[in-house]
Amino acid sequence: MFRSTPNRRLTKIVTLATMVVGLTTSMSHAFAATRYSPTLPLEPKLPTNNVCQTVPATLTQSGGKLPDSVDSDISKSQPDTARIQAAINACGAGKAVRLVTSGSANAFLSGPLVLNSDVTLWVDSGVTLFASRSPVDFDNGGGNCGNAAGDGKSCYALIRLKNAANSGVVGDGIIDGRGGSVLTSGARAGKMTWWDVANLFEATGAKQNNPRLINLIGGTNFTLYRVTLQNSPNAHVVVSGLNGFVAWGTKVLTPSLAYTVANYACAAGTMPDPAVAATKPSTCFTPATAANTDGINPVESSNVTIAYSYISTGDDHVAIKAADAAASNIYLAHNHLYYGHGVSIGSETTKGVNSVLVDDLSVDGFDDAQVNGLRIKTYDTVGGDVNNVTYSNICMRNIKQPLIFDPYYSSGKHTNSPNVHDIAISGMHVLASAKYGAGKVIFRGYNYGSTANLLTMALDNVVFDSTSFLTSTGKKGGPTQPDYATLTLGPGPVTIPFAASSANKFSIVDSRKGSVSAINCDSAFVKFPSANSPI
Repeated sequence: MFRSTPNRRLTKIVTLATMVVGLTTSMSHAFAATRYSPTLPLEPKLPTNNVCQTVPATLTQSGGKLPDSVDSDISKSQPDTARIQAAINACGAGKAVRLVTSGSANAFLSGPLVLNSDVTLWVDSGVTLFASRSPVDFDNGGGNCGNAAGDGKSCYALIRLKNAANSGVVGDGIIDGRGGSVLTSGARAGKMTWWDVANLFEATGAKQNNPRLINLIGGTNFTLYRVTLQNSPNAHVVVSGLNGFVAWGTKVLTPSLAYTVANYACAAGTMPDPAVAATKPSTCFTPATAANTDGINPVESSNVTIAYSYISTGDDHVAIKAADAAASNIYLAHNHLYYGHGVSIGSETTKGVNSVLVDDLSVDGFDDAQVNGLRIKTYDTVGGDVNNVTYSNICMRNIKQPLIFDPYYSSGKHTNSPNVHDIAISGMHVLASAKYGAGKVIFRGYNYGSTANLLTMALDNVVFDSTSFLTSTGKKGGPTQPDYATLTLGPGPVTIPFAASSANKFSIVDSRKGSVSAINCDSAFVKFPSANSPI
């Protein structure tokens, strides 16, 4: 199921060795000496010989959707919650609960589940675990789940655990949040879907209260393996304060074909109107209208690996955050990204992000206006130190904004200055976009009052197939750029048209030594591996 990219893999060891040498000569000695160089862990395994209980399906889905008639009666909104939870609670340490098909029955319908330490939930091939579409089932006592009101923290996730160890969600089945389904309880019942609520939040600034699919708080050693996560009402996976997280072969897809059409070609009038609260539910969605559906977010976590995974969604593919504690030792390897806002660090960076490696990545943006590539976003209310971040072997195409490094992501209060430094891009090839050409790039350091934190970066073998252009337009403006930055170019080619500027305190250390071929992206881009995918 995992990609095989022989052209890139045959040259990978040599290429990486060359890049390390280049980094050593072009970056500071301290950064070269401390560069994060993790080892990919062993591929996880399905717990074939460690099943404590097998739970058979009793419902039937077709076309990637559970019929609304199954739970139109609100009293039948989560018929499988109790028996799945009972199986989890009865499971011994090191064991798994396996959800399986039974004859033609291939679906489960559940409200919130709590996963325990040393227990794995195995969603078998052919099985879909659907989430309830009744906000009351997910409400954690705030009374606002499913509303664009309140504090934004009113919903339990479909699967959650806290301070647990050695747990996981695995299997070749699907977990579906039904984000585009009509709500059956609360003030929005019969009028809005989860994503309608999200779009209303985007327009009005109210606090969105939609459940996540998987929410992990504290603990150690959690594994996601081979499972498909789709149509989450909010973020698919949020990992907060965890030491040891592996997502391997995971597929994140929102929206699936159950809530859209091929190529997201929704007809006029079928998508959410974010200007007003819906009086009837929307019937078709695109990634841009499935708002806030991040893929996998490592938040204040360490020793994180995301490998051989595929993500297409309505917000950040991956967002590394550090609001209340540092995030460190994060390794993204051999992943494919599609629609989404990119691999992001921030905007919450207060406690610092360090030791990040993104290696062997493809991003196919389909010329969508919302798609980014690599992004570090912060601002001077959150502040924080972001350093020792390396991107290598990156292939992109059809991207509006391939590179965004911006400490002016939002309007800050000048209370906590961000500092982004010792960043390296080594081996990146950006193929042209029919709509955006090579795309926009932003390189800014931070400068306000007496504080001036230079953005320091090394770029080696960074090739755009057409001319990229610098833009002064960030999310919240900011100074003309590049600004307050020192970039070291080489020894391989860098085709971004930089020009040094004393006025902007932008300097270039040009160490380019000749022509080197751009990295080979011939086998980088693959079709999203799901029959439910619109692309």
